[in-house]
Amino acid sequence: MAKKKEKREKKAGKRMNKKELVNALLNLFHEKQDEVLPLRYIFDHLRLTTHPLKMLCKDILAELLDDDYISEVEKYKYRLNNRGVEMTGTFLRKSNGKNSFLPDDGGEPIFIAERNSAHAMNNDKVRIAFYAKRRGREAEGEVVEILQRANDTFVGTLEVTKSYAFLVTENRTLANDIFIPKENLKGGKSGDKAIVKVVEWPDKAKNPIGQVIDILGRAGDNNTEMHAILAEYGLPYVYPASVERAADRISEEIPASEIAKREDFRRVTTFTIDPLDAKDFDDALSIRRLDNGLWEVGVHIADVTHYVTEGTVIDKEAEKRATSVYLVDRTIPMLPERLCNFICSLRPNEEKLAYSVIFNMTEKGEVKSSRIVHTVIKSDRRFTYEEAQQVIETGEGDYKEELLQLDKLAKTLREARFKAGAINFDRYEVKFEIDEKGKPISVYFKVSKDANKLVEEFMLLANRTVAERIGCVPRGKKPKVFPYRIHDLPDPEKLDNLAQFIARFGYKLRTTGTKTDVSKSINHLLDDIQGRKEENLIETVSIRAMQKARYSTHNIGHYGLAFEYYTHFTSPIRRYPDMMVHRLLTKYLDEQGRSVSEKKYEALCEHSSAMEQVAANAERASVKYKQVEFMTERLGQTYDGVISGVTEWGLYVELNENKCEGMIPIRDLDDDYYEFDEKNYCLRGRRRNRTYSLGDAITIRVARANLEKKQLDFALAE
Repeated sequence: MAKKKEKREKKAGKRMNKKELVNALLNLFHEKQDEVLPLRYIFDHLRLTTHPLKMLCKDILAELLDDDYISEVEKYKYRLNNRGVEMTGTFLRKSNGKNSFLPDDGGEPIFIAERNSAHAMNNDKVRIAFYAKRRGREAEGEVVEILQRANDTFVGTLEVTKSYAFLVTENRTLANDIFIPKENLKGGKSGDKAIVKVVEWPDKAKNPIGQVIDILGRAGDNNTEMHAILAEYGLPYVYPASVERAADRISEEIPASEIAKREDFRRVTTFTIDPLDAKDFDDALSIRRLDNGLWEVGVHIADVTHYVTEGTVIDKEAEKRATSVYLVDRTIPMLPERLCNFICSLRPNEEKLAYSVIFNMTEKGEVKSSRIVHTVIKSDRRFTYEEAQQVIETGEGDYKEELLQLDKLAKTLREARFKAGAINFDRYEVKFEIDEKGKPISVYFKVSKDANKLVEEFMLLANRTVAERIGCVPRGKKPKVFPYRIHDLPDPEKLDNLAQFIARFGYKLRTTGTKTDVSKSINHLLDDIQGRKEENLIETVSIRAMQKARYSTHNIGHYGLAFEYYTHFTSPIRRYPDMMVHRLLTKYLDEQGRSVSEKKYEALCEHSSAMEQVAANAERASVKYKQVEFMTERLGQTYDGVISGVTEWGLYVELNENKCEGMIPIRDLDDDYYEFDEKNYCLRGRRRNRTYSLGDAITIRVARANLEKKQLDFALAE
């Protein structure tokens, strides 16, 4: 019987009409409804051996995709769309009314019209009813229940009339202003920036109803605007008094009994190298020559967890914040100021507790041995990067022998790292010189020099050594739970797009081969573009092709650094994952303690990664605000720039002189009807065939500057 069936299937594979093949495909998808089926598997399973049958199969799959019967989870990989009548997921609100719903179990977004949104807010967890799919139309649904609110507070400017008020927001997810009854104003006046909580949104009401939570100050005032940026991203702009009080109770005195437990480095030459305006020195370097001719280099990190015990009010606040936030003109610290700038900060000529990685190294930078120990140190000197750079360049100054030796060792470490396949993204940062009122008066670029690279190299080595100590275990043994800093391989599709894009400038990129082959090819590209006008643009597009680094207990290595094991150990004053690493390291090394809960630490890693992203977004918003503020006084002036982004709504242009970015709206390109060519990153005129491409040089005039929206509009210079 089985043989007869096999014969029938073989015969069916040779000649099958469309109706038979449709039925065979539908049966296959229902039989394997929970599986993802690659195209090759479908061909083999249905014995589609001839070219016409394979082409017919592809056509039918395309029709099934159009009908939303199946979904393509990856290129040429399909799954049955087994949607029930109701689904749960995340609601994504858009101010233009084109809302969508992301199902929890993955799959394509589903369109939710505003009339069917039940006033759900952006990122709310909702349940929807799924409508029957109409041919040629996108999938559509209706919100039937809001399960969990994601965010009910908004930042904006108050407009107050005699009997009521509105909060006018620039939030791109809220189409309507928030109505505020007079009694809920909390003393707010027209022109005040405020935080407002949405308390209800009646079914038939156009506007949500809110109450003022906090008045931030007058719109346009620097302090107000920086606090507004923090509030907009859900970041704290004040420190809880209870946490400050707890920090005030911590003694800075180090008992003799504590010093007795630690390795004593107080008489070893030690110094810190940090930015000019830094106060939170969380790392120091020591160096001395040993009797056996080796160099002993100590990477000393502030022992924050000696002072901050797990579960205390300070620890809970640090966990919630997960990172310090660096806006243009201020730092919002993760820890109270008494800890981050005073007790834990490795200030010169003060005895401090540290957690240290000590390396014994040859002249050629080869690590012969290392140990991880609790220490007591005393920094001899606080260098700024500029001061250390001066010593490196001139060979003269304080601790010149030690600095020059560290620089020499760092350069050999760096060379070995790139040889192993690390990627050399060496970008400059745009910085503002700001007056006492927070007003930007000039722009400058912060470039990474030898002094910066010296510190970076030893921090990388310490982080890697700590990760290897826990992660590298004998075969057959399971490593203990530990937070790693991981970085996945680049997305192959994005790499292909990058290769196509740079080909327009005459460059080549290898997209296949081993990890090292690809990373070396990226490094060659980055070397080739040095000093060229397209350097910044190609570097930006290259970074976009990379995955984002994140925290996880599941180690997959760090692609960008070419390390199999990597973690964050060196900045516990400003990053919560480093505090986790310090605690677990102490537990595992001192007590040979049992492994901790993977579920708990993975959740903490996910939270830390998310907060890192939020902090980066807030930092970018503060830079953008200062750029717009800076250009407000330069309206009408012309600048040379480069097209840094191409979209269907216009061209983004980055100015060469100050790296401020603005947009030429497509409506202002009125000499032709322009169409967006997504594949070739350009706008092309229909009649005259004029093109504006990513990377093109362009001269613009500053047309408009909207501080409220953090938006610059440019026009083509005549």
